[in-house]
Amino acid sequence: MNKHYLVLVSILIVHNMYLLGQGHADAAHVIRVLSYNIYHGETVAADKPFDLDLLAKVIADTEPDLVALQEVDFKTTRAQNYDLVTELGQRTKMAPLFGRAMVFDGGEYGEGLLSKYSFISTKKHELPAREGKESRVALEACIVLKCGDTIRFVGTHLDHTTDDTDRINQANRLNEIFRASEVPTILAGDFNAQPDDQPMQILYKEWLPTFMEPAPTYPAVEPVVKIDYILCRPTNRWEVLEAKVIDEPIASDHRPVLRVLKLKL
Repeated sequence: MNKHYLVLVSILIVHNMYLLGQGHADAAHVIRVLSYNIYHGETVAADKPFDLDLLAKVIADTEPDLVALQEVDFKTTRAQNYDLVTELGQRTKMAPLFGRAMVFDGGEYGEGLLSKYSFISTKKHELPAREGKESRVALEACIVLKCGDTIRFVGTHLDHTTDDTDRINQANRLNEIFRASEVPTILAGDFNAQPDDQPMQILYKEWLPTFMEPAPTYPAVEPVVKIDYILCRPTNRWEVLEAKVIDEPIASDHRPVLRVLKLKL
């Protein structure tokens, strides 16, 4: 066999092995993130008014690595005394985490996270709310990706009332909490603000908006406004590979938002 041919074959094998290794390395830096306001488990115009199996299927079908859930009930009367995030975690085979924003309806109400990764640390941040307004929190979890990098995943739900004073204060507080660290961070949730509103403009100063087009997310049946988001920081550490709103009109009153993100080296 020709010596030059053998050298060429060896070079090609080494090159292909390098490309394969690079492919695996790239995949290890990719993460699928879902944000979903689950309307405390209540459905919209579905056969069953309360259907956790349907919610779990919607979540599982997107094959997420991380999920931020809003309007999460913990053993309230209206949610039939279920611990919603734990129930959804069991159904989707993901690790659950609940963070209470307030006591409500015989139980608690707040944020939930689901993860295919274990939580290495968790923390709940109180957000500002004026007297008479609902309490709001940001629920944070630190995880280690397959590539070995540590990131923070944060879920939140900003004030829903017409006056945007609390949303503005909450957006400013989120920037204050997370700007001190360069740990790559994903912030997801229902911000109750449209892309051009002041709360979002405040967040965009420090967070990467990951949508390509401002596709509407609410109401679920015929959405007309975008109020659900996934943001990232530092802005130079993330690449958006895919951005979509899931076409799901009945499992909740919001549509779920999916992002496929790559953490840059």
